[in-house]
Amino acid sequence: MTKAERIASICAAHAGREGPMLPILHDIQAEFGCVDEASEALVAAELNLTRAEVHGVVSFYHDFTPAADPRPVVQICRAEACKARGVEALIDRARSAAGDRVKLKTVYCLGLCSAGPAARVGDRLHAWLDEDGLAQVIEQA
Repeated sequence: MTKAERIASICAAHAGREGPMLPILHDIQAEFGCVDEASEALVAAELNLTRAEVHGVVSFYHDFTPAADPRPVVQICRAEACKARGVEALIDRARSAAGDRVKLKTVYCLGLCSAGPAARVGDRLHAWLDEDGLAQVIEQA
């Protein structure tokens, strides 16, 4: 199945749904690792929208990237609750542990406000992190 056929299939899976663009874009990001210009154009055609409308959504949300990055991603919560619990003091060590092998991504709230600092790798959440704990999460990513 070509990329265009797969995107058409993803769009068809969301047909009839109210507001299908975000679920479609999330599925494309998950499958291809990015939502590039060609994907934007295909989604626009499938949804009868302009490419500018689709690009506006893609560029607004930080979950969508224009090019695939093969590195594992560790999301680190830097929202107010995690800041109050000391996440900023962990960042330098996190960057050191990540090097060029792991992509660190700042997010604002993982829903673990009472158990921060928190991080996420894929669907797995990590709470109550200190420098060593966050470094270990990064090294195991």
